[in-house]
Amino acid sequence: QVQLVESGGGLVQPGGSLRLSCTASGSIFSINAMAWYRQAPGKQRKLVATIYSGDSTEYADSVKGRFTISRDNAKNTVSLQMNGLKPEDTNVYYCYAKVSSVQGSDYYGYWGQGTQVTVAS
Repeated sequence: QVQLVESGGGLVQPGGSLRLSCTASGSIFSINAMAWYRQAPGKQRKLVATIYSGDSTEYADSVKGRFTISRDNAKNTVSLQMNGLKPEDTNVYYCYAKVSSVQGSDYYGYWGQGTQVTVAS
């Protein structure tokens, strides 16, 4: 089994910054993509940013230029630096990772439990 644990959410004023972190643990041979999603109450979970094993990245248009995703492969950690936060960034943020637990096996997706980010004055 694989567990993802997020940290770093909280309350911040508009224009402020937060850094989210997520650490994967358990039965891990390798991790392909790692990503952050976010979800507002009653709405669909949406992709915010992805980082691949070669460190290439992709971002949702709504966060380009404000958010930066990074990973530390040695620690199985992915982070999301969020700058210039806006009230519409208020969501529960979820970490996601595609993990292979055994050499040569398929990759499976795992989710963290979510961390609340609230942007308000």
